[in-house]
Amino acid sequence: MSTAAAPVRTGVVLADLLPAARHRVAVDTALVLGGAALTGLAAQIAVPIPGSPVPVTGQTFAALLIGSALGARRGFLSMALYAVVGMAGVPWFSGGTSGAGGASFGYILGMLLAATVVGALARRGGDRSVPRTAGTMVIGSALTYAVGVPYLALSTGMSASAAVAAGLTPFLIGDAVKALLAMGALPVSWKLLGRRG
Repeated sequence: MSTAAAPVRTGVVLADLLPAARHRVAVDTALVLGGAALTGLAAQIAVPIPGSPVPVTGQTFAALLIGSALGARRGFLSMALYAVVGMAGVPWFSGGTSGAGGASFGYILGMLLAATVVGALARRGGDRSVPRTAGTMVIGSALTYAVGVPYLALSTGMSASAAVAAGLTPFLIGDAVKALLAMGALPVSWKLLGRRG
């Protein structure tokens, strides 16, 4: 059994492998819209955490997968569209909420940054193997928290330690599960595409 990596060149992400010769703009637009919609759907998977104004949701997992699959530019545009449309009143933030300024809005801003960076890492091969995907997901999650936790503290008046206790610590196990799912899905997708390509 060969252990060679899939023969797919670096500099591309999964979305670049879609056939789109004469319709690239239409395909990119559909991918951006689809990414925003997927994030909105994933945000509806929300589990409240006792003592925290921030629930566990599927949107962070969606944002990281979208960044990896679409790349930095399309990942950024998907998350920006998700944020702007939600701020405009579409109830697709966690728990069917909308608008800016809620305690968890900083995480949405963090996901915008995370999807962009994860997309750039994926273009450099950060989603091709289990160890690389693990590192990419850890970086993406850390960026989400780097924006979300301080925003939580500022918007609620919590101390930094209280914001970490309410907005980071309860989510670490869930993030580990999400990373495991991505570590399985992304490298396998590349291997399957490599065998077909």
